[in-house]
Amino acid sequence: MSDARRIVESGYDSVAERYLEWSARIPDDPRRRFAAELLARLDDGAPVLDLGCGAGVPSTAALAERHDVLGVDVSEAQLALARRNVPGARFERGDMTGLSFPDGSFAAVTAFYSVLHVPREEQGALFARIAAWLRPGGWFLAALGSSEANGVEDAWLGAPMFFSSHAPAENRRLLEAAGFTLELDETVTMQEPEGPATFHWVLGRR
Repeated sequence: MSDARRIVESGYDSVAERYLEWSARIPDDPRRRFAAELLARLDDGAPVLDLGCGAGVPSTAALAERHDVLGVDVSEAQLALARRNVPGARFERGDMTGLSFPDGSFAAVTAFYSVLHVPREEQGALFARIAAWLRPGGWFLAALGSSEANGVEDAWLGAPMFFSSHAPAENRRLLEAAGFTLELDETVTMQEPEGPATFHWVLGRR
């Protein structure tokens, strides 16, 4: 495991409960709107992979109401919360860049604020792997970073945390190179407890 991944794992293990409380204080979190866009496109019972599922709320819980959801996270503390919060889904510990699934395993893959913890030089290869895991016509919904961030924030919610991202134009290029057609492509600014934060939301079809 790389230093970046150790920092992400250790950080979320440390702040899991704090992050859950912190994220609940974000008004009008775009996750709800974009998850609804995906849900409207899926048949009941569709297999969905949620990468970086965290504590499972609100996104994994919304997906699991109608679908067969597998949530994956690198943090065991986050997974403990997710299993408690979303008993109707399955959860596994893992690093999203090291996962292996047969081609065409899922109707949709989601990544809510989680790809930005993957070193940006690895994100293009990750998108290509996600495309392979999807059925033809399958969907990838993600909230990606929107800046050229790349490094460790020393005290994010009280713990070190690694962030890495591209600007939207490079996100688009990498997603299209992986075989996705973007049906939704929005840069959205929301109000986190400390102030505004901007993310690049995409819904791509394989």
